[in-house]
Amino acid sequence: MKALLVLLLSGLKWGKLAASGGSMLLSLAVYATIWGWRYAAGFIALLFAHEMGHYIAARQRGLDVGAPAFIPFMGAFIALKDHPADVETEAYVAIAGPVFGTVAALAVYLWARSEDSGLLLAIAYSGLFLNLFNLLPVSPLDGGRVTAVLSPRIWFAGVPILLALMLYRPSPMLLIVAILAAPQLLQAWRYDPHAPDNIAYYGVPLQTKLEYGGAYLGLAALLAIMTYDVHEMLSRFAGPA
Repeated sequence: MKALLVLLLSGLKWGKLAASGGSMLLSLAVYATIWGWRYAAGFIALLFAHEMGHYIAARQRGLDVGAPAFIPFMGAFIALKDHPADVETEAYVAIAGPVFGTVAALAVYLWARSEDSGLLLAIAYSGLFLNLFNLLPVSPLDGGRVTAVLSPRIWFAGVPILLALMLYRPSPMLLIVAILAAPQLLQAWRYDPHAPDNIAYYGVPLQTKLEYGGAYLGLAALLAIMTYDVHEMLSRFAGPA
């Protein structure tokens, strides 16, 4: 019986790994049919780096978390099976994704500069833009979960940016983000900072708010500058090198 139980648990773990790998391969195949397999593989690798940032941070905080899952044209996600105990834990897990993703994208950028490769530069640009977009201060994006350490009402600052993006470049992904954000915005509208539950969850020291606020602004500024600069560099490439 014990051997059977071990076998079943091992199968469950391998099943989770297969599901994660299968979804990654599906995304790779879909992206490859449009932009070529090398670009697709690079983009998926940067998505993986982003999600592993969340995964590692969640495990560091003792949270039960599933393996990364990939959805073509939507990106990737990890499923938290434990709810964070407080907003600082949520912010810690949230910001780890863009941090890991940015480091990976910058590594590809440096590689692209050393090889003078348009392909690698395009992959780096995709990673930089992906992480910048994720820092929009709207829940459930990473930026919304980080800025919640200041106040959930910060989410309303992201609404004009999201609407502007939807008008400038309409896409199903932006519409889905807006739909997912709607109940979170309603929750922010009803937010009572004096309610006991909110004090317990959102009550963090000013020092913590300053640390996360500074890290958020610094990372967003770096990504904004790099995304713009790399976009300008790409203009001199007629195609992938």
